[in-house]
Amino acid sequence: MKKFIAVLLCMVILAAGAAFYITSLWTQSPYAEDQNYLLIGADIITDVEEPLIEDGNILLSFKTIKKYLDSNVFWDDKVQKVVFTTKDKLITMKTDKLTAMVNQKPFDLNVPARMVDDVPYIPIKFLEDMLNIQVNLASNRIAVIDYNKDAVIMGELMVNKGLKRDATIFSPYVTKPLKKEDKVRVFEQVGQWYKVRTADGIIGYLQGKYLNITEATIKGPPTQEPDIEPFKPDKGKINMVWEHVINKNPDVRKLKPIEGLDVISPTWFAVVDGEGNVANNADMEYVEWAHKNGYQVWGLASNDFNPDITHEFLNNTDIREKIISQLLIYAKLYKLDGINIDFENIYVKDRDMLTQFMRELYPLCREQGLTLSMDVTFISGSANWSQCYDRKALAEAVDYMAVMAYDQHWATSPKAGSVAQYKWVENNLKRILEEVPEEKVILGMPFYTRLWQEEKVDGKTKVTSKALSMGKVQSILDEKKPEVIWDQDSGQYYAQYTEDGVTYKIWIEDAESINLKSSLVHKYNLAGAAAWRRGFETEDIWPVIAQNLKETDDYSQWAQANK
Repeated sequence: MKKFIAVLLCMVILAAGAAFYITSLWTQSPYAEDQNYLLIGADIITDVEEPLIEDGNILLSFKTIKKYLDSNVFWDDKVQKVVFTTKDKLITMKTDKLTAMVNQKPFDLNVPARMVDDVPYIPIKFLEDMLNIQVNLASNRIAVIDYNKDAVIMGELMVNKGLKRDATIFSPYVTKPLKKEDKVRVFEQVGQWYKVRTADGIIGYLQGKYLNITEATIKGPPTQEPDIEPFKPDKGKINMVWEHVINKNPDVRKLKPIEGLDVISPTWFAVVDGEGNVANNADMEYVEWAHKNGYQVWGLASNDFNPDITHEFLNNTDIREKIISQLLIYAKLYKLDGINIDFENIYVKDRDMLTQFMRELYPLCREQGLTLSMDVTFISGSANWSQCYDRKALAEAVDYMAVMAYDQHWATSPKAGSVAQYKWVENNLKRILEEVPEEKVILGMPFYTRLWQEEKVDGKTKVTSKALSMGKVQSILDEKKPEVIWDQDSGQYYAQYTEDGVTYKIWIEDAESINLKSSLVHKYNLAGAAAWRRGFETEDIWPVIAQNLKETDDYSQWAQANK
């Protein structure tokens, strides 16, 4: 009996030794000895450049970061600068500089971004909080990144056991036997197997019967300051108007208070050249008048509607930074409450760069307590005037988007028609709301219309027009006394008269048409309404807008009656 037990014991020892030997022979390491590797979670990343690992510092290629960590990261090859943006942070790094800029403030780096074989590499540890990741070294050639949003599930080996390459018993091993009580991170279950990662960065499969799950936690996002809420009026919806300033600001002693107004946006700033110089027409006296009357002031900045200048400054990171710095300085100097960006007539090829500009401006506005809004047109086939806006992406980089719901028939239109027909406004608004959240949309309305002239020239009808304020239209109606009829399709009164062989047509913007358009704000639960421009309205307009934007009970009754 003793002899049998001795033989059996020898067989067990031999079997164990053989198993260990076979396991060692049948082990296929996933890593070459002369290469660095990046692991993201339980995946070995092989379709991008390998990481640089130097003295414990990890640098990832721009392509790696853009594909796996931040799709919005931007590289400017002209100035050798990488740009990261979130709602609250703007981080820039230039190659070979040991200083990064975080919201335009300097921060020291352990290692700089740099170019290697024409590929930009960026130190990643510095960006952990911004990207909500954890960065570690599993060995001197294996970099590991984990998303904080992923649950951390840990397990402990119950026996000495190696990891398999695949979830089958016939798969080769990727490790020699791990020791009992060694810890691994668990990622997923595949049948009776678990996909795990060892402390030294080996990824493989282990049968569940050999693993004891010990804990599961979620780190989650880093602790942040309370979210900054954009401006909202105490009552109802935002009531905004643009103030058209060319060279001289209005005399505030002659300005009357405006019923129900929340925001006034003067056209004070313009980028006037490709070098990013910003012209300034701001007036502190005007700001003081507005604040005294309870209005926020959102300074408007335009691109002079020049596509060539715009192309030049949008495509240079340093110049974009220069423009943003000027706007922020002016906002602080004149105690502005917000900035309204009115960039129009932009090449379609610059569409993404326009979005990048807004991404870079947004976190800095938030840090300074400024509400950021942007003006866009309705969606149309026009390249420079509509397709240049990526409205869905832009909506993520602004507090509000003011939709300029006018110029249905523009100044040089070959056909006479309404500036903003009610049905045209509503139908196009619905299209906008497919891309932009309703709570960010401000509906732009016209305080002007056009007097159209049609005359026969060489057998053809020549169409011309000129823009008129509401008051000027009323003067013409009083003088010419044409028949004025209600046009159901346009939601406007229409007038027509003939003089010296020329036919004149007017689709009238007045309290009735503005009442219809402003009622869309509550109908579609928009953020508010804005009007172009102050001084073009008649006095009866403001009570109508105020009732639609502020008197929600009255609107509810109206909506109920008009179901």
